[in-house]
Amino acid sequence: MLGNFSFHNPTKLYFGENSLEFLNEELPKYGKTVQLIYGGGSVKKNGLYDEIIDILKRNGKTVVEDSGVMPNPTVEKLREGVRIARENNVDFLLAVGGGSCCDYAKAVSVSVNCGEDPWEKYFIRFDEPDCEILPVGCVLTMAGTGSEMNGGSVITNHEQKLKIGHVFGDEVMPKFSILNPKYTMSLPKRQMVAGIYDIFNHICEQYFSGDDDNTSDYIAEALMKSVIRSSLVAVENPEDYEARSNIMWSATWALNTLISRGKSTDWMVHMLGQAAGAYTDATHGMTLSAVSLPYYRYIMPYGIKKFVRFAKEVWCVNPEGKSEEQIAAEGLEAMKDWMQKIGVALSLSQLGATEDMIEGIADATIILDGGYKVLSRDEVVEILKQSL
Repeated sequence: MLGNFSFHNPTKLYFGENSLEFLNEELPKYGKTVQLIYGGGSVKKNGLYDEIIDILKRNGKTVVEDSGVMPNPTVEKLREGVRIARENNVDFLLAVGGGSCCDYAKAVSVSVNCGEDPWEKYFIRFDEPDCEILPVGCVLTMAGTGSEMNGGSVITNHEQKLKIGHVFGDEVMPKFSILNPKYTMSLPKRQMVAGIYDIFNHICEQYFSGDDDNTSDYIAEALMKSVIRSSLVAVENPEDYEARSNIMWSATWALNTLISRGKSTDWMVHMLGQAAGAYTDATHGMTLSAVSLPYYRYIMPYGIKKFVRFAKEVWCVNPEGKSEEQIAAEGLEAMKDWMQKIGVALSLSQLGATEDMIEGIADATIILDGGYKVLSRDEVVEILKQSL
């Protein structure tokens, strides 16, 4: 039965080849000083930085730069961003880059006026902000996280060997996001496919919860099929605009809270992957791909009906003459074949993890209760060993 829920997403999207033009419509709504957030400099190489600086200046903005946002933003970087914003009385945060830049901008937005240590408040205690929040806008250059249309923010603390996400409420979601699929075409293949798997796994983590005949599941299945088809095209031809457009649009819908409505959701793959990422600093999508199959094989018996549906509806497995277990297992094998075709990691050892890290990764794994099976710590250890 579809449960009671509310749905509200305040982020305005501008999508397409000319979408950057709409930055001119949004900027006048916010204050004078803009903190321009970006990563390692690719936005300068591809010319996007110059375009955005020109638009900011034409709109009379004072620009304060905050560069060097890493793929897994750290607590030290967060504190640096807070310092920059405070020292310059920043009014607005504009993130230009992938999900890490968007995540980081949201973390800065709730921390600038926070009277406590933001790591402790938001990422250890999971408190909600009780201070003024700086508005955030995003210009997306990588498809994957869905951070452009949600309140999520993931920060890494290397000293504590923790990588933790906090999903903030509506008020922290970007005010607007600009999505031009062409901006994603200069990404290295490894980053592209890591983002693709991140999209797919976001859908899985909402899909594999509950066995009711839920509209959210039908939407999820359609999104998964779109991602699978478009990913194979994009791997062969990274400049195929239609494929890159579909991937980018699917990424947004995969995690803008729509398909989670009426679902308990199961985010254990993310918990396992993020804990592994804290130890290896590996690319997020790759840590997810490395632990997904061992996790789903482990919980499959507890949610067999949904895994059978997944096999038949997403992977077109022929059920004739097969048991439920055989159908479900064949679906996961089809998923593995696709993962191999696009070239994502299938083991943690590929990402630098070693057996002596397993206990520490298990300790860093937050155990959630939304899925078909609540794991014990021993089960987490076993799944991580299978992931090596």
